[in-house]
Amino acid sequence: MRLVAGLWGLMVVFSGCVQRSENAVVIYSAADREYAKPILAAFERRQTGMELAAQYDIESTKTVGLVTRLESEASRPRCDVFWNNEIMHTLRLQKAGLLQSVRWDVPGNWPQTMKADDGTWLGFAARARIIMLNQDMFPEGVERPQSFADLASPKWQGKCAVALPLFGTTATHFTVLDQLLGKERAHELFANIKQNAVVLSGNKQVAQAVSSGTVAWGITATDDALVELDAGLPVEIVYPDQAPAELGTLRIPNTIAVLKGAPHPVAAVALANYLVSEDTEGRLAMGPSGQFPVRPGHPQLSRAQGPDTVRWMDADFSAAAGRWPSLSDELRQLFQAD
Repeated sequence: MRLVAGLWGLMVVFSGCVQRSENAVVIYSAADREYAKPILAAFERRQTGMELAAQYDIESTKTVGLVTRLESEASRPRCDVFWNNEIMHTLRLQKAGLLQSVRWDVPGNWPQTMKADDGTWLGFAARARIIMLNQDMFPEGVERPQSFADLASPKWQGKCAVALPLFGTTATHFTVLDQLLGKERAHELFANIKQNAVVLSGNKQVAQAVSSGTVAWGITATDDALVELDAGLPVEIVYPDQAPAELGTLRIPNTIAVLKGAPHPVAAVALANYLVSEDTEGRLAMGPSGQFPVRPGHPQLSRAQGPDTVRWMDADFSAAAGRWPSLSDELRQLFQAD
């Protein structure tokens, strides 16, 4: 018996295997707690006996704090699943080799721009980058903004707002435009926006400035606009750049990834696939954040969507991500120069 036990111990040592409990899973979530917590609770109810530990980001650090933590833990991962409420920093983790390939339980026609070629992440439940305007400041017959580029139009000087483009969905938006427009055209646009628009600390602040009438309109994300709409304030969502020759409205997905060396790999994949399921996207579409399902043919529309079909921007997030390191320095110099 001692010999058998000894041999088993040697097998464990030389194979590098350790016995790990699969009744627990750790998730780091950059998605807001009030949106994510009910979804995670539903997973626990379905997986009898499963223990789920969630670590949420701090609003002031956005996603950056959690990504920095994942990088610091790379040699000894503590996190199993990363739920990011955007995509650029997920691509940063992919490039660093910190994510593992997953067999995703999704349809084969999942949008190409919403999944990694190597299977390391999947995009789902997107927010839209929209124009939010104050209805009291746009009576019938008054011209309305229709494009992101209107932020740079002198006719709106001091009357429109955008978030500082160094964090969150605004940083992603500027990076995608830099890739689509090219460096020269994009830099000219960004410089004109800096001179023309009111630059605020975040999307929430933009939405509040519009609803209070401090500015007439601004560019923000649908979830922040819905907070003001739900409060009964006189605001309206307009989907920008819908004309045939224009770029379309940018949608920025949530992303799910499993960490390489995840302590609970089986449970991690189960949770990851649940989070990209039809049920989860339906909950997020009808929930407070009104996110847009990515799953082709999803039966549930976002509650943020009006009667018209939205024409989405053809964004190559992977190509755009490679431009962020240099672009972030340029944007910092441009928007924080004063």
